[in-house]
Amino acid sequence: MPSVVRASCLALLAACVSAAEPAADPGAQSAPPRPRVTIATDAGAIVCELFPEQAPQTVRTFLDLATGQREWTDPATGAPVRRPFYDGLIFHRVIKGFMIQGGCPLGTGTGGPGFTFADEINAASLGLNEAKLLAGQGLHPHVRYPPMMGQARNWLSERMGDSAAAVLRQQDPAAARQALQQELASFTLREFYDHLGYNYDDSLPASTRPKRSYLAMANTGPDTNGSQFFILVGDAPHLTGKHTVFGRVVTGMAVVDAIAAGAVDPQRFRPREPVTIRSIRPVRAAEGESGDGAASDGADAEPEAGADAEPEATADAEPEPDAE
Repeated sequence: MPSVVRASCLALLAACVSAAEPAADPGAQSAPPRPRVTIATDAGAIVCELFPEQAPQTVRTFLDLATGQREWTDPATGAPVRRPFYDGLIFHRVIKGFMIQGGCPLGTGTGGPGFTFADEINAASLGLNEAKLLAGQGLHPHVRYPPMMGQARNWLSERMGDSAAAVLRQQDPAAARQALQQELASFTLREFYDHLGYNYDDSLPASTRPKRSYLAMANTGPDTNGSQFFILVGDAPHLTGKHTVFGRVVTGMAVVDAIAAGAVDPQRFRPREPVTIRSIRPVRAAEGESGDGAASDGADAEPEAGADAEPEATADAEPEPDAE
């Protein structure tokens, strides 16, 4: 084929392909890259990616405390200060196979920044609106640990009190019992957690489940977030809907595992030789790892938020990472 004809054919093909492609929307903007921080510790560096789209207030507060942008109350003096909050604090609570927890200015698990803020959890995306409180022959795996088991049974007893009395007045006891069982089986985890005081925001983007390598806020109950956070070294489905997940480890999971493997006081889970957080600072764009967001060092690649199948929790699930 003459070169002139070949060139004409190629030009025509290129024009057809271009015409078939939709024109770019000049107003469209790609999502901004997620912020990253480096948690510098005595045991090594942990680089984390944060989720501002899922938990905007949580991420903003964490970053502002880390960099000294937000004022907090020094528990030693009671005076307001504005300096990097996490510098020099320790991972004060460590449970092997479960998590490492830090962010207490007293190093005991009882301290915080002098303020609290609300949870940021999309219950619908986590399946809490449909999951039944009674699963099979017993309670849902997420509540099969003390004190949740007792609270769930008490709540069910209260909710069913009037219905149970109505059963006794039915002319057909068998039918009444069946209706009672159907009502009992209809209660959801969301209803029970609402009773406990948890407040959800289903207008937020889908939340991420608490899994190995993810960061979440420690708390003493609903809407009691402060400065304490934990990094999971194992999946924790029983924490779903109770703690705000706001980031994940992208490099340095080996450091997290090493901290979690250290010797601890078995009564308080306090490390015999606590690891110190030297600083938590944002990672500048030029310092970032590869832009593909791939996890490494044993950290799980991020699943689609809210959509991953969850492993079943056992009845002897680990205690919750509370800010005491």
